[in-house]
Amino acid sequence: MKRRIAAHYALINGRLERNIVITTDAEGTIVAIEQPEALDSCASVEFYPGIIIPGMVNAHCHLELSYLGGAIAEGQGFAGFAREIGRVRGGFSDAERRHAADMADALMWAEGVQAVADIANDALLMDIKKGSNIEYTTLFEHFGLNNLSTESICAMAEQHDAAATPHSTYSVQDAPFRELCHYGKAPLSVHFLESPSEAELYRGCGGLKEWYDRMGWECDFLHYTTPARRITESVPNGRNLLLVHCCEATPSDVELINRELGDRVTWVLCPESNRYISSVKPPVEMLREMGCSIAIGTDSKASARHLSMVENMRLLGNVGLEELLCWATINGAKALGVENRLGSIEVGKRPGLVLIEGADLHEMRLTEECRSRRLI
Repeated sequence: MKRRIAAHYALINGRLERNIVITTDAEGTIVAIEQPEALDSCASVEFYPGIIIPGMVNAHCHLELSYLGGAIAEGQGFAGFAREIGRVRGGFSDAERRHAADMADALMWAEGVQAVADIANDALLMDIKKGSNIEYTTLFEHFGLNNLSTESICAMAEQHDAAATPHSTYSVQDAPFRELCHYGKAPLSVHFLESPSEAELYRGCGGLKEWYDRMGWECDFLHYTTPARRITESVPNGRNLLLVHCCEATPSDVELINRELGDRVTWVLCPESNRYISSVKPPVEMLREMGCSIAIGTDSKASARHLSMVENMRLLGNVGLEELLCWATINGAKALGVENRLGSIEVGKRPGLVLIEGADLHEMRLTEECRSRRLI
């Protein structure tokens, strides 16, 4: 059965357009997009108050940590959060972990998430993700300074038709980091400059350096001199790369990465997680001014109150609504290489249709009352 849907505004080609009627077939594929002079002259149109956008792309999530919602107090700081997650994560059964993931997956779908870049450490949830309405790109992450072999994580990725990626520029030694950067063709997702201690480590000081010294751990990658230089000298040209968090990225870091790796890099911002852990903010204006492609992620229930894409957009501050909505949709789709099917409202695509309610349509901004819900 076909549906004809309209709202006050619809996101079309990166612009918020009025008087748009979107027609879909029974499977949700868009078969027509019209812009009549007056909606009340159109027959059999479902009208919704708000903004219609394509299904959103959550460009960074840890679905497997959903069971830790509320288990770690806010404001622990980066090092404190890392210690706490290590302390609490072993105290839950597989059944509890799976139930929490099921609930989080269902809520993301209902709120309009169409695709997710999901970071995983084991395969416990693969059947849940494969049975989900959401399209998951699973990236098994390698981490641990004493973990020098990528064999097991690459085998897991191949078994589950997934991908493998290094966790960060501070938690993986040089050989496995470089191996994973050249393994497969799927996007890489690297936690990048989430805290000052990451850059300080490369200068031989800071909290990470002190922690590693206490544990007797040595790093064989500090010759790169900065996390940004390690990225550019390890990631091959042409590989899609998601750099996640980026709170402490400087203009020189961004300039180097953009110059060397170009438009295959997406800067993924998770502001609710940054607020929850350390009360820091990503450098939104600097990234915009430097022409970066930006997408939005939610991180995990361990480090956030929720997995709401709308709330993460709202926390990014004084950014135009059209731009924010593109970050949450087509930019994330491009980062994952699925923009030919998802991320925009176009004839022939089946991107899902989502209603944003509660926005200030006069000032064109998100409000605290904004919510998203799935229409198709």
